[in-house]
This record gives sequence, structure tokens and C-alpha cells, in this order.
Amino acid sequence: MYMKHLVVLGAGRSTTALIQYVCEQRQQYDWKVTVADASAQTIATLQQQYPTVEVQQLDVLNKEARNNIIEQADLVISMLPARFHIHVVHSCLALQKNLITASYVSDDVKELRADIEEKGLLFLYECGLDPGLDHMSAMKIIDGIKAQGGTVTSFQSSCGGLMAPGSDDNPWRYKFTWNPRNVVLAGKFGTAQYLYKGRYKNIPHHHVFKRLTAVEVPGYGRFESYPNRDSLKYRELYGIYEAETILRGTLRRPGFCAAWNAFVQLGLTDDSYEVRNLENMTYADFVRAYLPYSEDSLVTNFSRYIGTDVTSELMDRITWLGLLDEKPIGMTKASPADVLQKLLETKWQTLSQDEDMIVMQHLVGHQLNGEDHLTTSSLAVTGQLNHLSGMAKTVGYPLGIATKLILTNQISLTGLAIPVHQEIYQPILKELETLGISFVETTRSLHPILQD
Repeated sequence: MYMKHLVVLGAGRSTTALIQYVCEQRQQYDWKVTVADASAQTIATLQQQYPTVEVQQLDVLNKEARNNIIEQADLVISMLPARFHIHVVHSCLALQKNLITASYVSDDVKELRADIEEKGLLFLYECGLDPGLDHMSAMKIIDGIKAQGGTVTSFQSSCGGLMAPGSDDNPWRYKFTWNPRNVVLAGKFGTAQYLYKGRYKNIPHHHVFKRLTAVEVPGYGRFESYPNRDSLKYRELYGIYEAETILRGTLRRPGFCAAWNAFVQLGLTDDSYEVRNLENMTYADFVRAYLPYSEDSLVTNFSRYIGTDVTSELMDRITWLGLLDEKPIGMTKASPADVLQKLLETKWQTLSQDEDMIVMQHLVGHQLNGEDHLTTSSLAVTGQLNHLSGMAKTVGYPLGIATKLILTNQISLTGLAIPVHQEIYQPILKELETLGISFVETTRSLHPILQD
């Protein structure tokens, strides 16, 4: 009997649940599993944890080595940083191998759509958390509404990777559980665009953290959501052309965004140039370089500039970080964003006992049988950072289940796809419930539609 071969490229923090899942499934389906990573230390750890899995050290930019490992595969899962995916894509195309990844569909991959379809391959993108679970859970609601003859009138969705209650033990109630760079530069690139009650809204990056929406998740309290870069693309992606409101956002605990906005207004998230004389600066010197000259204390000058009181919770968050301390930065060449990131990495470190939390919520307004309705779908998943984090579960399990569906021929779809199709999202969501990842849905009727 032919043994199907699965190759996983990249074994970072978010792959732990994925590797565990496929290793459990390989015993039932008699798969061969190979995991490749650039880190020798990661490879050594994997060899100890999964002795039945073949592990290899791989430089993905080495075309010959990359092709040698991909050529053996029936299916490739790429968990590499997004910038490396295109190399894997070209190899999978040349060697005619199916591909899954949690990353967004990039423009350079879209250009290869016809080649993927012509070869009858499935390149399944955006099959992790966000993107991934957001698509699947949203489409379940939207397709259900349409199946009843209803019309989606509004779609609001938010997601955040946060610390679980008890581990959010600093004034920001936040720590780094994923790439710090992405957090520091969040909201920096481009204008946030969305639709609100039929009006197009454009929010420049320096106002993004001011335009907040309150989100309440039962059992987990209140959050604040700042708008993502492009919410308008979901109109076509989800087929919700009648919706008058389409807004996607990122969740943080209350107070985070106001404090982060102080960094944005001051220019500390800028990554476009190097700060001069940095090697001689303390963090206090660094901040003074961005403030108007004043004879007042740094705390007073800073609080005045950002429009808050010196005793406010916002200032508590800033001073707790040490941003106003006379402590040497210890860097020679760096952008403002680099300096901020270094400081945050020292203060937002996670502890071995910490737990993280993934929170997602959809609010879907719709008209059905002459009435307005609102469906609320909420998800909260926690996990241990030093074992199976909430992030690892919600990224890895959807990928693992999709892997099983493809290797057992339960998906007939080909081409470049994301999981908005029922044959993909229905079985994935169903199995996720058995793994403790389930959405709580409620629908309530609003006021009747007035007839002319």
C-alpha cells in the first residue's frame, strides 16, 4: 500500500499543535511525515519530541535542497515566514505538489493562479487563525443566512491574540505571543478603509488607534477594536454585496490603544530612518528628541503633548515601560520603531507559566422574513505558552484538519483557494469543536422592517 508523504516546512512557535496533530493522524492513516526547519536547535528538539518523524535542516533558499524535499511529498505545508512562500510555490508548481499555508494570498501568487489551475493542483491559503478561522466561521453564518433566503446587511468582525486572564499582569494587559515586529508596525502601512452605514470611511494610519469600537465577549469582558487596513475586500470575498457596514478590526484590552496612540503621535513607530546620536541616548533623551522644548519635567511635557493628565492610567502605562527613564538605550543604528521594539521586548516578555488567549467575534446583521436580525458569534481559546498556546491551536489545528481532508481525498476543489467553501470549512469547524475550539452563536430579532 502506498504511504502518503506530508512535508512541513518551518517549525516555529505556531506549528506545535499542527505537528502534534499530524503525528497523531499518521498513526491512523499510515502517513510519512517530514518536518524541515533552518534551525539546528529546533531540529534537535523535534527529534527528541517526535522520534517517528523524519526531521531535516533546510535552507529554503537553496533551490536544490528545497526541491529534493518537496519532490518526495504528496502535500506540502508551508509555515515559513511569508517572504519565503514564493520559493516554495515555484517548487510545488514545478514538481506538481499540493500546498497549504496559513499566510495571506500574495499578489505574486495570484499571478500564478492560471498555472495552478492548469496543473489541477490545490494551493490552499489563509487556513490558519486570522486569516483562516475568521473566513470559515463567517462563511458558515453568511451561507446559512442566504440558504434561508436572507440578506446580509452588516458585517463586523474582530480578532486578537492576547494574554489570558491571570497572565495579563501588567498595566498594558498585553505581552508578545507572536512576531513583535508585526505588533510594533501594526496600523502603520496604508489607510484603514471600511464601510459604515453605506458611507466609505478612510482612516489614515496616525488616526487608526483613535477610531475604536467596543466589543463585549461573554465570560471574558470588554475589549476595544481598532480598524484593520482593508475591510472592503471582504464584500467580494464573502459575497456580501448588500451589506452597508463592513468593518474588520484587531482586539486589545481597554486602554491599550490610547497609550499606543501616544507612540504613533510622537513618531516612535516610524521605521523609515535611523535615529542620529542614538549611541549616546537614554530612553528619556530619545523621547525628548520628539517633544517640543520645555523647561518642565519630561513627564509633564510628555503628558501635555499627548493630552492626558500626569496621573492618568495612560501615563501609568508609559512610565511602567521605562520609556521616560534615564537608562542608556544601548543601540547604535536603529529606527524609532527598532528602539521601541527593544524596550517592549524586555517589558512584554512572557513567563513559563503564562497562558495566552485568542478572541474572535462576528456581528452579522441580516434581514429575514420581514425582520432585522443580529447574529453574534464569539470564540475564546486559551492555552499554555510553553506547551500548546491558544495561538498554536487556532493556527495549527485548522491546517492539520485540512491536511487530513486533502490526503484522504475529501476535498475535490483545485486551484488557488481560501477556506470560504463549504466542503472545506464545514468538516474543519465540526472537528475543531471536538478539540475545544467552538464558536458560541446567538441570533436575536430586532425591530420589524417598516413597509411603505
